Amino acid sequence: MINNFFWFRRDLRLHDNAGLYHALKNGKMVQAVFIFDKNILEKLSDKADARVTFLHDTIQEIQSELSKIGGTLWVFFDEPVQVWDRLLSEHKIEAIYTNRDYESYALSRDKEIKSIAKKHNSELITFKDHVIFEKDEILKKDETPYVVFTPYKKKWLEKLDQKVEKSGSFYLKAYPVKKYYSNFAKAKKTHKIPTLEDMGFKRSDIKIPNTQVARKLIKDYSEKRNYPAQKGTSKLGIHFRFGTISIRKKAKSARKLSDVYLSELIWRDFYSQILAHFPHVENGAFREKYERVEWRNNEEEFNLWCQGKTGYPIVDAGMRELNTTGFMHNRVRMIVASFLTKHLLIDWRWGEAYFAEKLLDFDLASNNGGWQWAAGCGTDAAPYFRIFNPYTQQKKFDKDFKYINQWVEEWGTDDYPEPIVDHKEARNRCLAAYKEALN
Repeated sequence: MINNFFWFRRDLRLHDNAGLYHALKNGKMVQAVFIFDKNILEKLSDKADARVTFLHDTIQEIQSELSKIGGTLWVFFDEPVQVWDRLLSEHKIEAIYTNRDYESYALSRDKEIKSIAKKHNSELITFKDHVIFEKDEILKKDETPYVVFTPYKKKWLEKLDQKVEKSGSFYLKAYPVKKYYSNFAKAKKTHKIPTLEDMGFKRSDIKIPNTQVARKLIKDYSEKRNYPAQKGTSKLGIHFRFGTISIRKKAKSARKLSDVYLSELIWRDFYSQILAHFPHVENGAFREKYERVEWRNNEEEFNLWCQGKTGYPIVDAGMRELNTTGFMHNRVRMIVASFLTKHLLIDWRWGEAYFAEKLLDFDLASNNGGWQWAAGCGTDAAPYFRIFNPYTQQKKFDKDFKYINQWVEEWGTDDYPEPIVDHKEARNRCLAAYKEALN
């Protein structure tokens, strides 16, 4: 008999899963559910989207794990509201357990499902799992949110140390889900998973980085993270995005190995709480006066940027890496974003949308925060006059052209295009446009 449901979303793992732990610990039979959300998938233009392939493979892995303990995962391809209305009508369910998602679509979706559950004398119970600290857990003394990263980080680290057990920080303690595996609902047969083809997709050939990262890479992170030709970053972004790894486990490890890597994880929490407190950033500038900037929005130049044909080797290498692999090195992300917004004066939202389409690790809060940082309209205290020089960035971080040669085969030949804009002229044009808008 099924008493409760657990709904997998951005937490695709059985281990150290907050909502799943609480559902099973309740002591009643729990049926796990995953929904391939039509509202999201039908908006994807690339029918070989690597993220969908990754999701499908991950769901199959979870199904396999559950079948070993006599359970099964119910998998649907539909609109979540339709699925839950149907399931709640067919089963007498006390509660739906799930982990919180902070994006606007998720919030409105959950509000509707909560209402449907109430009509069926059930409830939607949510837990924190995707971040270490969520919206209202890190606030200033006056109970207002932090909008500058450094003081936020300081308070974040202080709070982490407030509750400490012998096993380590209370906030980083893993949830022992396995103790309660016996409370998964027993299945007579394995539930069928819709195929990629059933959902209108096909398998991508883009390789997904695995979750195994050498301790040495994290220990050396601060020294190597800025050099795109080196293996200096973890490439775990997609796993954080879909929850195939535990943020608590990785933060606990980072705390021992690298303060700089831990800082990167704190940025995730920071941008998540910015989105939660200031939802207008999803569609507009954090600093609203920057909406007055007059963007050029030249479509031909935007297309050249997308293709990696700007005539700026470090920019082109980054864009080609993204288009080929679904990944772009963190330092290069800043360079290409600065180039689009400052050199070409193209609206940061165009770049944000392109990254959202291409990045394996696309996360709304972090992607939005990064693009607003590049455009100077976000939370950063030193905004519009910071304009990256692509040439000096290349000399500093790829002086031997290893990264450029890897991605821009025609660089250094007659086939490589001339720069589509002069750096000095573009810089002056940008400064003038921003000054005019802000004065």
